[in-house]
Amino acid sequence: MKTRNWKHLMKLVVLTAAVSVVAAGCGSANQAGNAKDTNTGAATAVPAEAVTISLGLLPSIDAIPFIIAHEQGFDQKHHVNLDIQTFKSAKDRDVAFQAGKVDGLSADLVAISIYNEAGLDVKITSTTTGEFDLLTGNDEVKEVKDLKGKTVILSKNTSTQYTVAMMLKQAGLTEADITVTEVPQIPTRLELLKNHKADSAVLPEPFVTMGRTAGLRVLSSTHSAGINPFVLAFPQSAIDAKGQGIRDMYAAYDEAVDYMKTHDQSEYIDLIIKEVGYPDTLKNEIKVPEYLPANQVDVKEVEAAFAWAREKGLLTKTLSAEDVISDVQFKK
Repeated sequence: MKTRNWKHLMKLVVLTAAVSVVAAGCGSANQAGNAKDTNTGAATAVPAEAVTISLGLLPSIDAIPFIIAHEQGFDQKHHVNLDIQTFKSAKDRDVAFQAGKVDGLSADLVAISIYNEAGLDVKITSTTTGEFDLLTGNDEVKEVKDLKGKTVILSKNTSTQYTVAMMLKQAGLTEADITVTEVPQIPTRLELLKNHKADSAVLPEPFVTMGRTAGLRVLSSTHSAGINPFVLAFPQSAIDAKGQGIRDMYAAYDEAVDYMKTHDQSEYIDLIIKEVGYPDTLKNEIKVPEYLPANQVDVKEVEAAFAWAREKGLLTKTLSAEDVISDVQFKK
C-alpha cells in the first residue's frame, strides 16, 4: 500500500463513529497458537500445516462466529489458525490494516467504496451479520416518517448515514427532511438520546440493548429495513496468497454457526459479554442473532451503497459491484 494512497484514505475515512467505541479496549480477542479441545477443554497445539489468517474485527455481533470458531477449535479442525484482533475503533483497525498487521477486516459497503477510491484493491469475500438500529426517546415519534423536521444523531459520510438515508427513503422522506447532529462517539449518542438532546440516533449493539433497557424505542433496524452493509473484506494480495486459508476460515465459521444453533445460549453468552462489551447486568436481556452460514454480498446492495457514496462525493471512480466482489469462496 503506498503512503500517498493511505493519506488519501485517512482523509476520506470518517468511519470511526459507525463502528467504533463498541468496547473498552483494543487487543487480541484470542491469542494465536492455542485452541481448546471441544471434548476435554485442554489446549491443543496448532497443526504445523495450518495457515494463519489474521482478522481485524470490531467487538460487535458480527465478530462472534469467528471468535467462537477459534474458541472451540473449529479453525484448527479445518487446518487454519484464526488470529483475531479486536479494535475499539475503525481508525485503529485501519491503521493495523495499512501496516499489514491483519489480512482481512470487518467493514461495510461505504468503507469498501472509500478504500477503493483511495487506490486500495480491497475485495468483499462475504457478508457478515451486523446490525444498526434507529432509536428514539421522543413520544411524538412513533415511526420513521415522524422524524420529518426532527434531529437525528449519526456520523456523516459513513454507513450509519447511509443506513438512515435508506430508512428515510422507505418512509417517503429524504435526508433533507431531517436535521443531522454529528456525534462520532457512540456512548455519547446514547447519553444524548437518553437526556432528550435529540429525537433519534443510530446505534449498534450493545448500545441498542442498553437503550431499550433505559426506555428508548427502536424505530427501525438494518434487519427490519432489509439493509445489510456489513461485509468481511481482504486485499487482493491476501486473497492471492492465502486463498485456501480463507476458504478454510469460512468452513470454521459455518461450523461455529451450527454450534450456536445446536447449543443453548447460556453455553457461550459469557464469551459474547466479554468480547462485545455488554454489561453483565444485561445478561438476561441479550438476544443473540440467528446467524446464517457465510454467503456472498448481494450485487444490488453494493450498487445501492456505491450510488449513495457517489452522491456524497465519496466515490468518484468508475467502480462496479463486480469490481469489488471476490469469488475466493463463492463463485460468481
